[in-house]
Amino acid sequence: MKTLVIGTGGREHALALSLSRDPQVTEVHAAPGNPGIAAVATLHEVDPDDGEAVAALAQSLGIDLVVVGPEAPLVAGVADAVRAAGIACFGPSAAAAQLEGSKAFAKQVMAAAEVPTAMAHVCDSPEQVEAALDAFGPPYVVKDDALAAGKGVVVTEDRQAAINHAAACGRVVIEEFLEGPEVSLFAITDGETVLPLQPAQDFKRAFDGDEGPNTGGMGAYTPLDWAPDDLVAEVTRRVLVPTVQEMAKRGTPFQGLLYAGLALTSRGTRVIEFNARFGDPETQALLAVLKTPLSALLNGAATGTLGEVGLPQWHDASAVTVVMASEGYPESPRKGDEILGIEAADALEGVDVIHAGTAIIGGELVTAGGRVLSVTATGADLAQARERAYAGVAEISFDGAHARTDIAQAAADGTMKG
Repeated sequence: MKTLVIGTGGREHALALSLSRDPQVTEVHAAPGNPGIAAVATLHEVDPDDGEAVAALAQSLGIDLVVVGPEAPLVAGVADAVRAAGIACFGPSAAAAQLEGSKAFAKQVMAAAEVPTAMAHVCDSPEQVEAALDAFGPPYVVKDDALAAGKGVVVTEDRQAAINHAAACGRVVIEEFLEGPEVSLFAITDGETVLPLQPAQDFKRAFDGDEGPNTGGMGAYTPLDWAPDDLVAEVTRRVLVPTVQEMAKRGTPFQGLLYAGLALTSRGTRVIEFNARFGDPETQALLAVLKTPLSALLNGAATGTLGEVGLPQWHDASAVTVVMASEGYPESPRKGDEILGIEAADALEGVDVIHAGTAIIGGELVTAGGRVLSVTATGADLAQARERAYAGVAEISFDGAHARTDIAQAAADGTMKG
């Protein structure tokens, strides 16, 4: 099978790396890719949001399966264009991707499907914003209705900060705050069959102890030994399957990766948000311990044959991903700093260095984004995976680099409670 991965970030590097190790995959191509992806795939220049250009590239390369990584191309209809060209594509249509493209639309779908979620108000004016904030009280949860690259959510005790964020966004969704640990549960679906992956947890705040601003994610780990034993079964039954059925009922079947961000509250499991693609950085950890060939799952979803694949199987191992970010991330990340030590980190047992915001300029590998790299490591348990991941982080250096030191610590110590 010839595959083409669309995107430039850490999620796409993880997908390309996994496909490159898949015995069913004969060629891995990526567009536009990044320097890390170049080590495992052939790169091509293309505008990832231009569906016609992506489809033409796939046709010219004789691609069997296109895998669209980021949300923006999905919302822009890239998967539609690829399928119209007669090529199998992993990723929802533009209409189905509105589950992520519009928080208000997602709330409508959840209401129709009776999916448990936070109470919310959709606000189009400053007056509506202030009324909603007063109705829910602090902590205030304000979400940009549109795509915001993982940085459109503010959770704050500061009412004025909530008002300012809403004013900068336009239409917003204001929700009640959900108290409890957060879990990411992904499911691969062809629009009918729904296959859940094992749960993961990511860390949104920039600094240790869940301090600082929200980011796209500073690390992740899997599995979650502290989570309820019936969590996957419950979420599949109450959230994933009803949502997929509701989307089919609306005439916009969802094919691809349905990501449910969950809060395990004292009142039960609640959906915080849906995404329409693999999450970053959870994908790095999950793919590191996935035993089932990735191509079988992605192609099954793309071709409507997922029912023949069976539930995903997992290695008896743990995985931890630690993100290394540039100085100033997430507000104003610095770029252009030389990166050293990647080869030494990659050589460590169980470690893969995943590129996200990197570039080659003047023959040197330099920072080119906020989240620069993620170091993913596997181990017999979380403690070993953490030790290996942080050993990898210690080998890598660039000016202003920062990484959280507490990724998966509570879970590894046995102090994490569900």
